[in-house]
Amino acid sequence: MAAIFTYSKSSIESLAKVGVHVWIKQHLRIKRFYGTSENAVKSQIWIAVSVYVLVAIVKKRLNLDASLYTLLQILSVTLFEKMPIQQALQGIDDRPENTNSNNQLKLFDS
Repeated sequence: MAAIFTYSKSSIESLAKVGVHVWIKQHLRIKRFYGTSENAVKSQIWIAVSVYVLVAIVKKRLNLDASLYTLLQILSVTLFEKMPIQQALQGIDDRPENTNSNNQLKLFDS
């Protein structure tokens, strides 16, 4: 921990900016920006961060085991449907216990 104090303030800030950029690319998954001005880009990033945090709060309050990515996908599909959030997220952890492969097409005869 003492080694961090040997770096200059500007180098620590640049490392933090790189870390923020990596986190944004990995977690927010912004495909493209709808504006080109600095204000438009910052606004879109803050909106994406806010949505990410709100979904994390929902995940914690509802004790869901699904990943945040899965929850965001479900919510993006059901965005304009009028249903309670518990109903939209119901059954996401349920997987069929016995997967029957009789209806699976066979590529090669075995």
